[in-house]
Amino acid sequence: MDTTKQPVKSLRPFVGAKDYAVSRAFYHDLGFDEHMISEKMSLFTRNDVSFYLQDYYVKEWVENTMILLEVDNAETYWSYLQQLDLEKKYENIHLVPTQYNNWGNECLLIDPAGVLWHFAQFFR
Repeated sequence: MDTTKQPVKSLRPFVGAKDYAVSRAFYHDLGFDEHMISEKMSLFTRNDVSFYLQDYYVKEWVENTMILLEVDNAETYWSYLQQLDLEKKYENIHLVPTQYNNWGNECLLIDPAGVLWHFAQFFR
């Protein structure tokens, strides 16, 4: 057996929340399903991707957290994000329109706590 390459099943980052209730509502609105683990932690899933949201906040950590979610089409995802009206529903939300790069396209979203999400379409 090759012990240098062990199979992996998933990668689940931990994301902090400045206001846990607000962040939970935000991620529901973004289209994730919530599975409560405890009163201070939930697993949010969508299709085959997931992350843990925790009722824990350290400004320097949370505001330096970046998550990249690969999508089929960044333009289409940008349209989807705009339709959600997140900026009207939540404070401190910031959306950045699709950017065109030599490696692919991406749009950006900063969540209520300051986490930066990249929704990226890679050229292959």
